[in-house]
Amino acid sequence: MITYAVGTVSTESSRRTTAKRVTIADVAREAGVSRTTVSHSLNDIGQVDPRTRQRVKEVAARLHFRPSVRAQRLRAGRSQTIALLSSMPPAVSGGVSRLGFFTDLAMGCAEVALLRGYVLALAPPVQGQDSLAHLDIDGAILLEPAPSDWLATELTDRGVPFVRIDGPDDASSVDLHHREAADILLGHLIEQGATAIGLVCGSSGRTAQRTFRERYLAAAQQHGLPVAIAEADERAGERSGYAATTSLLTDHPGIDALCISIDAFATGAVQAAHDLGRVIGTDLLLATRYDGIRARTSNPPLTALDLHLEEVAHAAVELLLRRLGDIPGEDRPVPSTPAPTLVVRASTQRTPAGN
Repeated sequence: MITYAVGTVSTESSRRTTAKRVTIADVAREAGVSRTTVSHSLNDIGQVDPRTRQRVKEVAARLHFRPSVRAQRLRAGRSQTIALLSSMPPAVSGGVSRLGFFTDLAMGCAEVALLRGYVLALAPPVQGQDSLAHLDIDGAILLEPAPSDWLATELTDRGVPFVRIDGPDDASSVDLHHREAADILLGHLIEQGATAIGLVCGSSGRTAQRTFRERYLAAAQQHGLPVAIAEADERAGERSGYAATTSLLTDHPGIDALCISIDAFATGAVQAAHDLGRVIGTDLLLATRYDGIRARTSNPPLTALDLHLEEVAHAAVELLLRRLGDIPGEDRPVPSTPAPTLVVRASTQRTPAGN
């Protein structure tokens, strides 16, 4: 049922230039009917003469009524709000600028949700008792959860339906193509002539980090490459990437390329390489997973992957709304998303030293 909010109207009888708040009583008085008839007419319910219904609608339009979103939601018992959540530390999901993977994805989700009649809420990843207590949401999208993720546990305990953006594990997850992402980056580095690739990945155990490690080991075995892996703590972001890269290049000076699964780590890796006298794009190639602001504004700009977050966002919102029953197709396959696309930049376009 549609419930109309108060609007504004200037009364001709008073000839005032200031507007007064319009109520359903104003519409009823102007149309010469009861308030119940106004409600039934505007919502196309009840037994109302068609001519009366039309007259009421014309009066409501002339008085500039607008639907009361709050009242609609209260009547329906729904908040019409969904949340995008992640337990990833802000140091990797957003960074100092807060313009990162999480916020880029949020923009896409917010747009799609609004077109479907929902508002998107964002909650910072602050763990603690009742951390979701202030969120009045109908469902949630959980971005790359960690193993036994506390957010997933809390959503489940609260009975809040949710879907994941992660791997293709089940019918409640939109695929971010972790395997393809790792294979594309590693394959590109090998094609560029890399013979000793180091891997910098997160230690959180998230699916993407595990998959990058697995695909790296497979590629090393297939191509006869030495293995050099450094795991970094996501909570420290760029500082972790710096420390991990410093250790990796110090312990394995023959490394001529780095594959880095988190763009915040890549930013730290660029600085570490510089401090060790290595030149990115000349004697050290570097590629990272996400083509975000860090990759594009790095010096040099970093080769990365377009993860097609707009399509991912659309698929995630659609999948969640299926679960909420707002759109049909809950039993249909998970909406598909395109595989990552390589964006080649100066960090892997090897140039002769001195150029």
